[in-house]
Amino acid sequence: MPVLGPPASLGVMIASYVLMGAALMGVMLSHLLVGLLAVCVGFLATRTFVRMMVRLAHRLLGRLYPHDANGQLPRRIEAIIQALTIILVIVAPLVLLGVGISQAREYIVDAPQQYRELLDYVARTILELRQKLPPDLASSLPAAAGEVQHMVANYLRTQAGSLALAGRAWLAGLLFAYVGLIVGGLAAVARAPAIRQPLAAQMHQRITTFGQAFRQIVAAQFWIASFNTTLTAVFLLFVLPHWNLQLPYTPALITLTFIAGLIPIVGNLLCNVVITLVGLSVSPLTAAACLAFLILIHKAEYAINAKVVGSRTHIAVWELLAVMFAAEAVFGPAGLVAAPLFYAYLKKELQAAGLV
Repeated sequence: MPVLGPPASLGVMIASYVLMGAALMGVMLSHLLVGLLAVCVGFLATRTFVRMMVRLAHRLLGRLYPHDANGQLPRRIEAIIQALTIILVIVAPLVLLGVGISQAREYIVDAPQQYRELLDYVARTILELRQKLPPDLASSLPAAAGEVQHMVANYLRTQAGSLALAGRAWLAGLLFAYVGLIVGGLAAVARAPAIRQPLAAQMHQRITTFGQAFRQIVAAQFWIASFNTTLTAVFLLFVLPHWNLQLPYTPALITLTFIAGLIPIVGNLLCNVVITLVGLSVSPLTAAACLAFLILIHKAEYAINAKVVGSRTHIAVWELLAVMFAAEAVFGPAGLVAAPLFYAYLKKELQAAGLV
């Protein structure tokens, strides 16, 4: 345990609050929320894994040497466990990325053929609509498959810049997430200094409180993801088959719903897009049913998120809903993701100071 330096003055405490607030605001303005969340995930995952491995090693040594069962692990063994954990944090995302790319290679190779099939499907659908719609409305639709292909090609050409920027943003987000995981892992195994000066001690307290809020939000998000996954499984396995509709890759979609659901709000939106596209591959009616169901779940996500998170962080539902709506209005989807975490941290600080 580090030795505390001289007690912090009021000015040092205020400075620590200002620095923490400025850092969080800088994260939002610089679009680094993904990196911050990755740092928190890397820190907590590394601490948890190291703790589990140390406990396991302690039990093994206790069985081999019963007289040392209550002793501490040798520093060398702890260092080896920490080193292996850091290697795992660094290598695991690269392995997962490699596996994902290798599995997606077939889809990438077949993409041109799938693109042509999609265009043919869209063209047939539009030609069928021309026959069913009134003449005034039908005249505004393309009259042949070639016109549909030309229209889609022109749209993609005009949106090429936006698509390139979106791809660049995704790559930047993945890079920030990967670097954040490494930073969080290294911070989790870093040796505490022998003495903490007043400002360092106060900043450590601020960061510790933020970590506690993050841990509570993660626990709440786990239950939210479980709830969304249960509803989605009921819809895909029972409701759609009752209407004689069946989506392919249903087990994979249910798994994706849970994994992506661990990401507040944005993960749910990702699942909505994927499931709707898979439904469109079956029929427009299936896609419409999936979209209606998922929109209902997405709107319910506000109340569910506020209720579950509020119960774990002792925040009233109306408070969290108000903060989520306000943050989304100011920062967009990133604000919606950050609102529960930032507000939970703010309220913890206010409670610790005896102000609320």
